[in-house]
Amino acid sequence: MVIDSVCTYCGVGCDISAEVEDNKILKIFAKEEGVVSQGRLCIKGKQGWDFVSHPKRLRNARVRKSFLNANAALFADLDMDYLEPVDHDFYEISYESAYELAARKLKEITDKHGSHSFASIGGARTSCESSYLFQHFTRNVVGSPHVDNCARVCHSPSLKGMRTTIGEGAATNPFDDIYETEFMVVMGSNTTEGHPIVANRMLDVIKDKGVELAVLDVRRLQLSKSATHHLSTPYEANLMILNMMAYVIISEDLVNGEFIAARTKGYEEYKQSILNDSYANPDFLLQIHGYEGLAEEIRTVSRKYATRKSLFFWGLGITEHLDGSYAVMAITHLALITGNIGKRGAGLMPLRGQNNVQGTCDVGMLPYYAPDYQPPKEIGMMTPDLINAMIEGGIKAVFNIGEDIAHIHPNQNKIHTALKNLDLLIVNELFDNEITKFADIIFGVKSAYEKTGVYVNAERRLHLSQPLINVTMPDDWEVNAEISKRYGTDFGFKSSKDVWEEVRVAAPVRFGGASYEKLEANRLRGLQWPVQEEDTPVLHIHDFRTKDGIGSFRYKQYEPRGQVEELLRAPTHEGYYLTTGRVLVHYNNAAQTNACEKLSRSHSEDTLLVSVDDEEFFEYKDFVVLKSEYGQSAPLRVKVSSTVKKGTLFTTFHHAKSKINFLFGDEHDELIKTARFKSIKVDIVKPDYLD
Repeated sequence: MVIDSVCTYCGVGCDISAEVEDNKILKIFAKEEGVVSQGRLCIKGKQGWDFVSHPKRLRNARVRKSFLNANAALFADLDMDYLEPVDHDFYEISYESAYELAARKLKEITDKHGSHSFASIGGARTSCESSYLFQHFTRNVVGSPHVDNCARVCHSPSLKGMRTTIGEGAATNPFDDIYETEFMVVMGSNTTEGHPIVANRMLDVIKDKGVELAVLDVRRLQLSKSATHHLSTPYEANLMILNMMAYVIISEDLVNGEFIAARTKGYEEYKQSILNDSYANPDFLLQIHGYEGLAEEIRTVSRKYATRKSLFFWGLGITEHLDGSYAVMAITHLALITGNIGKRGAGLMPLRGQNNVQGTCDVGMLPYYAPDYQPPKEIGMMTPDLINAMIEGGIKAVFNIGEDIAHIHPNQNKIHTALKNLDLLIVNELFDNEITKFADIIFGVKSAYEKTGVYVNAERRLHLSQPLINVTMPDDWEVNAEISKRYGTDFGFKSSKDVWEEVRVAAPVRFGGASYEKLEANRLRGLQWPVQEEDTPVLHIHDFRTKDGIGSFRYKQYEPRGQVEELLRAPTHEGYYLTTGRVLVHYNNAAQTNACEKLSRSHSEDTLLVSVDDEEFFEYKDFVVLKSEYGQSAPLRVKVSSTVKKGTLFTTFHHAKSKINFLFGDEHDELIKTARFKSIKVDIVKPDYLD
């Protein structure tokens, strides 16, 4: 039997098909008629499915022994029908008992400390139905405004930046518009490894149509080999580079005056800001040792972007910085001054990370947005503020769904301290991982391959998943619904379809016409929101999604810091600048991919890439430890590479044992508090075992 569904990994959101026999997956592949996959899957899509049957899957509910003992009086009258030791720390219990434990303890905490002592974090790894009910439960059943999801550490700056200037924080075009474009810019995105099926399209048009590509990044990527232009940029210089592109376009009169006049406001003020900003003139780069050649390269790329139908792609290399939101605004400025938006083959393409981070934001799992990006009754705290409140005692209880904040968030020493300070931590997960080590109650739940639900990919495309196999664990929304019943609120939902019908009412602008029936009929195509009678492949064709339909400018001057500031003073700098990213075979905290034998075997540790120009320093150093002012990594294997520039380093963060995110502190985006993951100054120290 062949069952069609949707991939559980990255924001590309490929349609998949599975051969299933006797409730076991035999193979996953893609059909040629699949609009997103085009009949092609990456290695995770093809081989990253055997986690579903891994012996370490969480297939039950668990309670921490010490938590049960500490709350004996609260649970004294509860008939624990099943209590089986799992290990030194946990009992396995029935789901019914776990729902009751969670509800009673949460009620006790909120009765004593108020509803605002509770927060919910996560959701982007689950369906829209579950994310919607998660925020609804938190806001309307418990009464807390504190909801957030993994967008806080990835593309929240894209949402903020794009909504500020064009009124909508999502990709403007479908992936297939790559076949309609004349020029592509990829900045801060390792697309071949992070979003490989999108990269396939880029490689197609480069090979078959001669379309040119410019890649801008702090290191040379696999995609750079196929690019017409590769620009190696300094660390933390994105805003400067983007303002320089605008400077070239404006000063050489390559702007689309007709588009600017008809569809934007504030251009003249923006123009004067750019032309009077000495940091926006590409000649400023002539002062930065090792990057002098960038000045002319930026001019060349800017001219091509302005005079051709162009698509601009970006990833976390843009957003995970102090000025990530402003850099996104700067990208939108480029589209506004050239008219590269609102048509086929030209637009803005933030490459979202997780399989449903777009949908999770759409349904209101953000502290400052209700579903459909409406203002909430009360604005809650963002995750960094929640962490502080945990330490200070203001947040006493947290419900976490599929967001391993004890691994993938910054300043892990601080986060671990915060988690230990909670009175209650409830976690929905597929496997034991770093966050479950701190949990009091754990619910083993269904994965995307075991449930029905809507997922929204990075091009706003809704796909309806369906179970490939049947399992006994609950869906995430069912856990919320059962705890809610014990809070006195019965939603009455019998299926995920029931939940989705409420989502369509709560978010009518985007999902009003997206019925299950319509999604089922378009399972291999999906539908791009907003969906009413028809879906909407391209946004902003006639108007922007602002209140007045007009695009606007919000200029931010670049301020030299970090590596740029150091290289302005001297031709070299002390220490090393580190950036992090993914590899193709793993996904995020690797909870699922590490449970897939072929994937785990091919990348079992995080490796440190160092420049060939620094080879002498690293000679005889097979393993090193990285140390910052916030913490240090575990020993990392050293590998010399031509892809990174002198004085810079790269590593992945997939394996918790590497402790990479212990290196990062609280520095974050100025507007939206996304962590500065893409740049940290580190020192090299010897592993302890060599002392």
